[in-house]
Amino acid sequence: MNIILVPNSRRGKGRNTTLSHRHLILISLVVLVALPVLLGVVAYRAQDMLSVYNADSLMAAQRRELAAQRTAVVETRRNTEAHLNALAQRMGQMQAHLMRLNALGSRLTRMAGLDAREFNFSVEAAMGGPETSAASANPPELMNSLDRLTREIERQQERLSALENLLLDRKLNAAVTPSGWPVEGGWISSGFGLRADPFNGHQSQHDGVDIASNMGSPILSVGDGVVSHSGEKAGFGLLVEITHESGLTTRYAHTRTVLVRVGDRVQKGQAIAQIGTSGRSTGPHLHFEVVRNGTPVNPMRYLQQASK
Repeated sequence: MNIILVPNSRRGKGRNTTLSHRHLILISLVVLVALPVLLGVVAYRAQDMLSVYNADSLMAAQRRELAAQRTAVVETRRNTEAHLNALAQRMGQMQAHLMRLNALGSRLTRMAGLDAREFNFSVEAAMGGPETSAASANPPELMNSLDRLTREIERQQERLSALENLLLDRKLNAAVTPSGWPVEGGWISSGFGLRADPFNGHQSQHDGVDIASNMGSPILSVGDGVVSHSGEKAGFGLLVEITHESGLTTRYAHTRTVLVRVGDRVQKGQAIAQIGTSGRSTGPHLHFEVVRNGTPVNPMRYLQQASK
């Protein structure tokens, strides 16, 4: 096999090289064996270098992830401590609120004259029931304390609500039940029952009490109710009659001036008329009656309640 080598320069001379059969075999071995081995070694080294690069990248990514997790843990710890402090502060507020509720309940119980054993705010209310499995795991001790305080406050509020309803019922009953003193000042000049008639001296039934007072002094309703009569009535002069929800009726007679009309709703202590001497009267006074189921009753029991 002849190989002619031609140089780039025009002045150079070409070379003629003859390759023997042995040379050709040697070159073929080099091309077929040594070159693939060389390429394999280069590829292996390149892959090894690439693997090292990838491992470094993974390590860097892992370090970044660990740093992010560490930051998250620190932030979570900080938030947890803040929440715990807030929970502790809230528990202190709830304890103070519970103490105020207990003090208020005890004071209201004494003011209402109730049995302290019925509304005892210093002990837990009795309760019970079958045991049931919890729906979730036990919370931390702080949460348990908050739960106990919440339940105790709810129980105290229930007691206060019951006490409030009881006091409200008493207040409503007191408002609709005539009681008190119907004039400012004054004194009883004639009682309920048999007496000598001031005009003819004969014994007669007096269905109310007479309260002497100054002319023009205000006459006050002794209970909430509705005006059922306002005006002249034979023997009574100018009369105001009030019907109360308790079923009682009160009458205010011999007035000089009436200040309400039929159908008006009046409240206890409201001025409804003025002291006068209209009708069958010997002088300025109030004739006060209490009627139950159409029958006059002794009003002294209702007037005496004003001093209790």
